[in-house]
Amino acid sequence: QVQLVESGGGLVQAGGSLRLSCAVSGSIFRINVMGWYRQAPGKQRELVAGITSGIITNYADSVRGRFTISRDNAKNTVYLQMNSLKPEDTAVYYCNVRLVGRNPPTYWGQGTQVTVSS
Repeated sequence: QVQLVESGGGLVQAGGSLRLSCAVSGSIFRINVMGWYRQAPGKQRELVAGITSGIITNYADSVRGRFTISRDNAKNTVYLQMNSLKPEDTAVYYCNVRLVGRNPPTYWGQGTQVTVSS
């Protein structure tokens, strides 16, 4: 069984910073892609940032230059450093992990709320 536990969300004023963490545990052979998605009220879930096993990163245009995704393979953890937060960043943020050799290969965290006040 694979489990993803997220932490780091909260309430912050515009211009502030937060760091999200997602720790993966359980029956892990190898982690391929790790990433963060978010879903705001009335909107579909969207990709925020992703990072491959080769540490190739991808960012949504709306967060590029402000957010940084990283991973610690020894701890099976992915992070999202969020700087210069804007009210439009308000959403529930979900960790996503794709595992090698698992069926289904994709797993989701429980979600953590990020609220940015103006």
